[in-house]
Amino acid sequence: MKNNYKLILTSVVTGIASSLCCIVPILALISGTTGIAASFSWLEPFRPYLLWITIVVLSYAWYQKLKKPKLPDCTCDCKTKKTTFLQSKTFLAILTIFVLLTTTFPYYANTFYPKETTSAVQINKQKLDSLHFNIEGMTCKSCEIHINHAVKKLKGIVSVETSYKKQTTNIIFDQSKTTEKQIKEAIKTTGYKIK
Repeated sequence: MKNNYKLILTSVVTGIASSLCCIVPILALISGTTGIAASFSWLEPFRPYLLWITIVVLSYAWYQKLKKPKLPDCTCDCKTKKTTFLQSKTFLAILTIFVLLTTTFPYYANTFYPKETTSAVQINKQKLDSLHFNIEGMTCKSCEIHINHAVKKLKGIVSVETSYKKQTTNIIFDQSKTTEKQIKEAIKTTGYKIK
């Protein structure tokens, strides 16, 4: 049974680690410490390996749990040990669901960001300008949303388009309401670096 605990713990740790780079920006947004958002982006290249480890370890834990136990050789009235909750299939099922939720987090992370509200803003078309930045540290859709959310808080932002695949962000803004420096600062607060 002690090995089963190690298997379960390993699957939980690798499951969380596989999506940590996407979970941290949400936690940072909720806690108000957005500067740590990109601190786990170094895990992204290891994500496929972590996912495979998680799948293999959880599969083995389920195999161990579902295989038929060896019956004792005695013909006497042997008492069977009662399993605790931590040794039960229910506990393993709960942990499996938890691991599934954490490993699939990048696919539904955008639901945790506040919905954008659009309001009519007076924009001076003669003062419109555009910026293009190469951004370092983005690993998933959640990173894009995190940067867009931070920049859209500024006044005079017309549009923000961020791509984690291209590692870029394109911004159109009204120079009379915000500056390039303010936009750069907003991006830096997310923890991602402008190249």
